[in-house]
Amino acid sequence: MTTRRLYYDDAYLQNFEARVVSCSPAEPVRGPSGVQPAWEVLLDQTAFYPTSGGQPNDLGLLGEAAVLDVRDDEDGIVHIVDREVEKGEVKGCVNWPRRFDHMQQHTGQHLLSAMFQERFGLPTVSFHLGEEICMIDLHGGEPSRDQLIGAQRAANKVIFEDRPISVRYGTREELARQGVRKEVEREGLLRAIEIEGADLQPCGGTHVKSTGQIGMILVRGCGKVRQDWRVEFVCGRRAEQAATEDFERARVVMGSLGCALGELPAAVERLAAERDGNFKSLRAALQQLAAVWAAQLVASVSAAADGGRMVTMLLQGAHPELLQPLATEIAKNERTVALLILGETGQMVFAQHPGVGKDLSAVLKGVLAAHAGKGGGSRDFVRAKLADAGESAAALELAKRLAAE
Repeated sequence: MTTRRLYYDDAYLQNFEARVVSCSPAEPVRGPSGVQPAWEVLLDQTAFYPTSGGQPNDLGLLGEAAVLDVRDDEDGIVHIVDREVEKGEVKGCVNWPRRFDHMQQHTGQHLLSAMFQERFGLPTVSFHLGEEICMIDLHGGEPSRDQLIGAQRAANKVIFEDRPISVRYGTREELARQGVRKEVEREGLLRAIEIEGADLQPCGGTHVKSTGQIGMILVRGCGKVRQDWRVEFVCGRRAEQAATEDFERARVVMGSLGCALGELPAAVERLAAERDGNFKSLRAALQQLAAVWAAQLVASVSAAADGGRMVTMLLQGAHPELLQPLATEIAKNERTVALLILGETGQMVFAQHPGVGKDLSAVLKGVLAAHAGKGGGSRDFVRAKLADAGESAAALELAKRLAAE
């Protein structure tokens, strides 16, 4: 049988009555408390929307059973519930806050996609309605900042005009003649959503009655995804929440920097410039320290019978950025090997003068075989980090033995 889709004609229907056609055990599902038993319920009609077209399914109640999932099946719309439902009449209740949120996001997507295509020739090739963020993938050139803001502004203008939104039915050919934004390949009678003067698009999803109910659209970001461009956005309640959270974050930063909102970009730019300058100064100072300290360390180590030296050290309280220049400076001395580990973090740097002839990558491999960690390098220089910094001393002792072989 085919389930009658009540949401096609009334997306605002929250409570409805239906007849249970069948109820059978389903595969267990994972819920908040773990894996739980489930049943598949087929109704003669439903107001529950199944996952489709980028829009997630509705949730709610069928009698006393919680609706965990709703799926579109060849036999009709299948409701996955947490308990058995008796055959006969049953009352359904759709989780309205979730449904209305999805209506705002999905209708907002239609409008935003229409603006990108109409104004900038960027068609939407896919849509995803997530729990926190919505995404459309645009095909074509990278959207500029002005295009992102322009599409958002144009969409919000239509929202503020509170234009009516209606449902149309027609064949693929009929809708094409009426100026549908994106033609579909399906045959038969199709359902389309029309935003007055802005968009006409085949869609089986749930939508608001007028653009004003979208609230507003806020574009959040844009990035490359394979050959397309993914635009992130939020609508309605989500947009209000995102804007509030953005301001709260900005307020905290303003308090830390002691500036007003309008001064924030310049203040952050100054802070970044100071950070970069301080980092350069720090690296220069660490390089100077490494040169002096390396000379002292090499002088303090007696040469072996073959003239070689091995400088080993478990550093405590040193700056992490000192490790590499110190090892490099030590290794500038002929026939010298440096094995350094920072005890607090488990960071390791092994270096040697090229004339030594040992294979430090093999030494590192042996150390990591006994002490978990990640790293790599060449015969003369390797870097790594132990998974457990508490094993630093033991790792250093092993490195000494392996390098001495």
